[in-house]
Amino acid sequence: MSDETSSSATASESQVRLDKPPARPTASGTVSIRRSTLVTGVALLTAAAVAGTTTTLWLSARSDLSAADAARSAEHRAEQVATDYAVGAASIDYRQADAWVGKLKANTSPQLAGKFDATAGKLQEILVPLQWTSTAAPLAAKVADTQGELYRVNVFVNVTSKSAQNPDGVQTTVTYTVSVDGAQGWQVVDVGGAEGAFPAK
Repeated sequence: MSDETSSSATASESQVRLDKPPARPTASGTVSIRRSTLVTGVALLTAAAVAGTTTTLWLSARSDLSAADAARSAEHRAEQVATDYAVGAASIDYRQADAWVGKLKANTSPQLAGKFDATAGKLQEILVPLQWTSTAAPLAAKVADTQGELYRVNVFVNVTSKSAQNPDGVQTTVTYTVSVDGAQGWQVVDVGGAEGAFPAK
């Protein structure tokens, strides 16, 4: 009886041991990551890096475009200022010599205005006896070069002039070289080529 009981107990214990799954060995400090999780993580990191690079390139391109637009806008303003000045300077009426000198000095730096004040008398001595008049129309203007905010602009003006010697009028194309300083409120600081619009002495 005791032998049967002992055998039965041993068999039961064996059955219990067989029913239990074997224990998995564990290593301290080891983390198990699924392959799908790893792939997803790498994909997300790659996407984030690409997005960051794309954003940086976009911002850089946008900054370059803004700078180019600002530069072109400044050149256009210099060309407009130079054109307005050249047309005014080439439009002469000997009967309104003082008004014409005023146009020569309009929107100019104090130094350049002073030069015209010094030569105004001599210019009038030429214009009045010849009964000189002229009208001007702009043809084109282009920035020739820049130095910081200083723009040297070539302005091409079609000038029709009349005088006692040529009452029917003569047409000429005059090129003005007008320097405009953006740092001085877009003032004209120098003018060259204007002598082409005046009568010869």
